[in-house]
Amino acid sequence: MWRDPGAPADSFYETRPECTDVPKSKFRIKAGKTLSARKWHAAFSPEGYLDIGKTLDRIHRGGIHPSIRGEVWEFLLGCYDPKSTFEERDEIRQRRRAQYAEWKEECRQLFPLVGSGRFITAPVITEDGRPIQDPLVLLENNPENGVIVPPQDIGAASINNNAPKVTDKKVIQWMLTLHQIGLDVNRTDRTLVFYENKENLSKLWDILAVYARRDTDVGYGQGMSDLCSPMIILLNDEADSFFCFERLMRRL
Repeated sequence: MWRDPGAPADSFYETRPECTDVPKSKFRIKAGKTLSARKWHAAFSPEGYLDIGKTLDRIHRGGIHPSIRGEVWEFLLGCYDPKSTFEERDEIRQRRRAQYAEWKEECRQLFPLVGSGRFITAPVITEDGRPIQDPLVLLENNPENGVIVPPQDIGAASINNNAPKVTDKKVIQWMLTLHQIGLDVNRTDRTLVFYENKENLSKLWDILAVYARRDTDVGYGQGMSDLCSPMIILLNDEADSFFCFERLMRRL
């Protein structure tokens, strides 16, 4: 595919066979113009310094080959300084991964479904801080699905009066967004085979939930799942995806 001028990049993002009306990508891999893995690796010095000028020039002329798009984006979005070394970036990467794990654990302490491999589409708290029926109970009714669906009627009977009331307004606001994140995650890029794996859906939900908790000024807004989705697809590590998304949000 790489040696074929004008080859489409769609095959790198496999769509489900039944989704026949998905628009074709206009991006074409252009031999000699598109930034290839070979050219990308050659742009680094032995110490790890990146020649960002030549790299940007090639990107402007032919785009980025899908196989390296994630690691290139980390530089374009400012996750790493082109003047940093391989060793310095590795230290930053490990430190960020540890930081993300800590933040995620803090969220899990507030809401145990974070990091569980599941996500919710059901409200879990009222605006005055009263917990709604425990989502883990709803999960037992949906053992084959990564999604926890809302009950038919959320009324007085679904309020858990035995659970302690949440009083921290920022925590309440965060918990109020969790089901909205789940609803959006459940609709994001569902034509892609990648999201047939429920773990990938829950990873997207986890990142958005952690981000909403960390940046309380921004929180979560509809459409953020679409911005985060490519990070999940292109970067293998969840923490790397989080920080790439976080850098993107800084630019908006």
